[in-house]
Amino acid sequence: MFTTTDFIPKKYTSTIENGNFEWSAPSNIALVKYWGKKDNQIPANPSVSFTLNNCKTITKLGFEKREKQNSFSFDLLFEGKPKEDFKPKIQKFLERIEIYLPFLKDYHFTIDTQNTFPHSSGIASSASGMAALAMNFMSLERILNPEMTDDYFYQKASFLARLGSGSACRSVKGNVVVWGNQTNIEGSSDLYGIEFPYTIHENFKNYQDTILLVDKGEKQVSSTVGHDLMHNHPYAERRFAQAHENLDQLIAIFENGNIDEFIKVVESEALTLHAMMMTSMPYFILMKPNTLQIINAIWKFRNETQIPVCFTLDAGANVHVLYPENVSDKVLQFIQDELVVFCQNRQYICDQIGEGSMKR
Repeated sequence: MFTTTDFIPKKYTSTIENGNFEWSAPSNIALVKYWGKKDNQIPANPSVSFTLNNCKTITKLGFEKREKQNSFSFDLLFEGKPKEDFKPKIQKFLERIEIYLPFLKDYHFTIDTQNTFPHSSGIASSASGMAALAMNFMSLERILNPEMTDDYFYQKASFLARLGSGSACRSVKGNVVVWGNQTNIEGSSDLYGIEFPYTIHENFKNYQDTILLVDKGEKQVSSTVGHDLMHNHPYAERRFAQAHENLDQLIAIFENGNIDEFIKVVESEALTLHAMMMTSMPYFILMKPNTLQIINAIWKFRNETQIPVCFTLDAGANVHVLYPENVSDKVLQFIQDELVVFCQNRQYICDQIGEGSMKR
């Protein structure tokens, strides 16, 4: 188990003047939701997610040595063009991680980033974006500290990504990732994500996720504000306990392959997340009428066909349709016949479980 102080480096043994790296990191979809956080991006409850494969951020990091200054120096490009409104978030990230990467002010960085999914499609790009950036910074630190182990490399990358966006720590490595301290999961930590350490039944290998783009606009309430509203929430403590209970249930479900029980936990978690929003003060609703139309259509289809398809939701209106690979043809036909009508411009994205970040 790594602690915070383990991520503060001793003296570096190597140097490098300039160079570049390129990493991709995927988005992820939580099955047990994280909602509510303490200081320093510590989650109020543990979560577990499927790592996605196709929805990812690709980030190239160029770096050039300069005289050490009192400030960070970086240019930010999104899809090849300067993107000034992203800069404050990167600036804040660098301030948070400087103690763990003391070389940051020694270099001028060029961060060139792009997404494989439409920007502002309502798919969380902060998770994939911060994970990809963390992987690049760790690649640079690995050159400065060549003795670094693989375990340390990935755990520290996840730790750093968390400081940029909480759920980003689940986008670094592994297809099923746990973040947050859970008594029954060995090695689990509030500081970083870990690969789910126990057996995962064949039923959940290569699980599919088709993302229905219901609403691509900016959310009325940001996730950061939503997390903060859990501080004085009347149901917060019960919710945090429920997350632990549901994660314990998933340990058994992943081992025995019971998809019916999986569906109950995952759909309940999605609706509970939105129930927390509706019962906070101020209260808010991120679902749209078409979100509910899709949920009801999925329930009706599952009931009539016994095909094990279910939904989950992020903090937004879009619907993630989850199903085993062996029913893909039938579910995709159902989506095209009955669900695309509820999507903005009939748009949806087909994805599946992936492995995490990759060096390019």
